[in-house]
Amino acid sequence: MSPLISVDRLNTLLNNANVVVVDCRHDLAQPQAGTAAYAAGHIPGALFTHLDNVLSGTKTGGNGRHPLPDPLELAAWLGAHGIGNDSHVIAYDASGGMFAARLWWLLRWLGHDAVQVLDGGLPAWQAAGLPLSDAPAALPQQRFVADVRSTMRVNSADVLANLQAAQFVVVDARSPERYAGQGETLDPVGGHIPGALNRFFQSNLGDDGRFKSPEALRAEWQALLAGRDVSETVHQCGSGVTACHNLLALEAAGLPGARLYPGSWSEWCADPARPVAR
Repeated sequence: MSPLISVDRLNTLLNNANVVVVDCRHDLAQPQAGTAAYAAGHIPGALFTHLDNVLSGTKTGGNGRHPLPDPLELAAWLGAHGIGNDSHVIAYDASGGMFAARLWWLLRWLGHDAVQVLDGGLPAWQAAGLPLSDAPAALPQQRFVADVRSTMRVNSADVLANLQAAQFVVVDARSPERYAGQGETLDPVGGHIPGALNRFFQSNLGDDGRFKSPEALRAEWQALLAGRDVSETVHQCGSGVTACHNLLALEAAGLPGARLYPGSWSEWCADPARPVAR
């Protein structure tokens, strides 16, 4: 299954019983903006999930701004809200997929492959003249059993050890400015993990807000990796959210096998003993 789905294809699937659409809209500066936007209008039948409350776990001050949720708790939430192991999940947002990609990655981490991101998100849906609804989702409860794929992620100790072992290369999804330590506003320390490459997640998108073609993505990523195998890459960002966008783009390009560092820069820079590059 492609990680992306078009507006036209989603429209034909909307009434299928096993299709569950999930609204992942969010604003990092205004955490309740997504909830308000959903209430004002969403794709008919879609349920809403919140980045901070559902798609992230408990913050300790040292594990990043959006630590991974507990897999059993996330599985319980999914089942309670109508997502089962046989569901075909389609996630969307209004930000080029930067939040929907987080749900896409989390579901795959839990062993669920039948998940896609709506290419172009809600803006593409509305541009096609398709309707919105303000009715909350009312989906029957399902059973979701997680089968966690632990090899899809690494932790801070792995990244620290890799500074000497050089078994993988880290790819940073933040903007070039934040990567360089300039204009940092979200985290207390500016800079990047030593040796990390930079691929701003928005580079995966065309001017129309949709993902570039698989061929274009493949060429750009292969140029960045310069002969490295994708399985030897680990992806991070500020808090493990937009890094998932890069992982999705790689899958769309036919380049699977990359891993996520969920804690990302916000976890890394919380420990002053960890080195910083600028």
